[in-house]
Amino acid sequence: MPDERDVVTVERVIPAPPEKIFDLIADPDRHREIDGSGSVVGAKQGSQRLSLGSKFGMSMRIGVPYSMVSTVIEFEENRRLAWQTRGPGRIGARVGGRIWRYELEPVDGGTLVRETWDISEESALSKPVVRRDANAARKNMTASLENIERIVST
Repeated sequence: MPDERDVVTVERVIPAPPEKIFDLIADPDRHREIDGSGSVVGAKQGSQRLSLGSKFGMSMRIGVPYSMVSTVIEFEENRRLAWQTRGPGRIGARVGGRIWRYELEPVDGGTLVRETWDISEESALSKPVVRRDANAARKNMTASLENIERIVST
């Protein structure tokens, strides 16, 4: 069982069908639009709609530019999508491992969207530093869900 300090979840009812929300989050080219942290610069060239086992690269920036590579580890069409993020190449064995998960549940008035930041599989090298970001992750995910609502409502 993961340490409770390693998992942060936020949720919001969004007045839209799960299919519309899922299509948005399953498109890496649109992650910059939904990112509540402002750190996503854009998807690497050649990204496609996500499916189980998909790999996609993302250009990032927190002070300095860097990139991450993600692998889709959970996929249930219109219900659940999760990917695990690592540094590129050999650095990926030492940096990364966090999981970003979206769960969608139809409810009266729309879809309950749950976003989770899970660092239980973060590498031992980066975990102590990343763990300090739990409060920022909560704030940023709340903003991401607000962004998703704004996008799917237009």
